[in-house]
Amino acid sequence: MRLPDTKIPPGVGSVLVVDLDAIAHNFRHIQSLAPTAEVGVSIKADAYGLGAATIAPALAAIGCQTFFAATAAEGAALRPAIPDTEIVILNGPDAVSTPLIIEHRLTPVINSLAQLDMWRTAAAGKPQTNAVYLHVDTGMSRLGLGEAEVSLLCTDTARLDGIDVSVVMSHLACADDPSSPMNARQRERLLAAAANLSALTGPTRTSLANSAGVFLGPDFHLDIVRAGASIYGLNVLNQKLSLMRQVIHLYAKILQVREVDKPATVGYGATHRIARPSRIATLATGYADGYLRAAGRLTDHDTRPLATTFIDDAAAPVVGRVSMDLLTVDVSGVPAAAAQPGAFVELIGDHFSADDLADVAGTIGYEVLTRLGQRHRRIYRSGDSD
Repeated sequence: MRLPDTKIPPGVGSVLVVDLDAIAHNFRHIQSLAPTAEVGVSIKADAYGLGAATIAPALAAIGCQTFFAATAAEGAALRPAIPDTEIVILNGPDAVSTPLIIEHRLTPVINSLAQLDMWRTAAAGKPQTNAVYLHVDTGMSRLGLGEAEVSLLCTDTARLDGIDVSVVMSHLACADDPSSPMNARQRERLLAAAANLSALTGPTRTSLANSAGVFLGPDFHLDIVRAGASIYGLNVLNQKLSLMRQVIHLYAKILQVREVDKPATVGYGATHRIARPSRIATLATGYADGYLRAAGRLTDHDTRPLATTFIDDAAAPVVGRVSMDLLTVDVSGVPAAAAQPGAFVELIGDHFSADDLADVAGTIGYEVLTRLGQRHRRIYRSGDSD
């Protein structure tokens, strides 16, 4: 996708285009893969860095009724934008956040008996606050009630007095590896815990699958899936998911183009040595804008694959180190008329995705999205979906 024909304000060095039509498409595709389950969406970390206040209402408008945030502060900030939806707080309540959860009609995830006891006291006499998710740890050893706590809860019936457990949930540790036997073990543990708790809670819904878990098949969909990365266009498995659409396109402006020849070097540490006559363009973005420093050459002995940018369909590889505010790319293979100061270069998009950038930087696409800085001029694109 080319940079939209939208007037860019003076002084803007980079533009982040978020395709709301692609987000809607991806949500509907997840629905088609899990037709018997509700599709909730993880909106934590500002919708993975892409702008929850804009994305959440767009999803609510096409039928998403359950959103997952990490903290009560995130949920409270989102409530005005999506007033008639359920906002689930994954980290659960504590003494400080409980009043915020109650005030903004948020749904807490109970991750421990201590959280349960505190919430039962706080919610007493407030029927609008009695629904919770109960998180059972089935193998992550992170948040959630362990096996001993579940057993204790099953014998201490008073602890659930006045509490409506609407969902019993867990979280897959190895969903991105369909061959891992841990996936089936975690499913069995969750269903066993829900069955044991049902004498106290009555019938409840269950939830296990994140984005990658959706692709494990119907056995893992249960009653509600919690899609996140797939909604934002990330590849959640080790193969390309061709039916998911690219959501973000990041562009940076060319500030200067230099004609250089050997023995010149480029950037800090002289990590890129010029071997032949070349044209080097300097772009107005850097690691302060979320373009990962590890995507550039860190030493002159670095042999990792290079990150690549594009001007139209012509490749311009990143050369040298990524600086705080600047990025240098080799535009020798780009027509000179196209690689001029003021032109915008595609850093992330149809040619080179967030996952591709993550691969060369030794990380994951989630980190790329959540690190995108606030200096980018953001454009939310919609209105031309199929």
